[in-house]
Amino acid sequence: MTGEYRNTLDEKGRILFPAKLRTVLTENVLMITQGLDGCLWLYTPGEWKNFSEKLMEQTSPFNQDSRLVLRRLIAPAQEVEFDKTGRLSVPQSLRDYAGLTKDCVIMGVTKYMELWDAERYESYLAETDMRFRQAAEGLSAIRL
Repeated sequence: MTGEYRNTLDEKGRILFPAKLRTVLTENVLMITQGLDGCLWLYTPGEWKNFSEKLMEQTSPFNQDSRLVLRRLIAPAQEVEFDKTGRLSVPQSLRDYAGLTKDCVIMGVTKYMELWDAERYESYLAETDMRFRQAAEGLSAIRL
């Protein structure tokens, strides 16, 4: 699951999911939750199970930072089913979190996908360009 796609959110909070991403899905549902950097994370049910189980193994309800992470990533997660035209209805609370208005960006990041408000994504790219270049330099030990 890779690629960057642009689609619009309709007035009911539905977005047409890219056909190229839908074709690799084996189920008709996705798990959607708050992501980092102001986007939403979308997982297949199997990947969500792996992710949430690993996160739960590494956290404790007796640790303040763990509770914070669980409340931000696990608690807001919702299962959303595709309609017959390939649209996802993004819950209002998650649209509010990600600032989704009309123009959106959907990106495949191999094991999960991200859903961004297009304007917020463009701002994020501009704000993090220098940090990205430094991070890429730090990967110089990788030989291709």
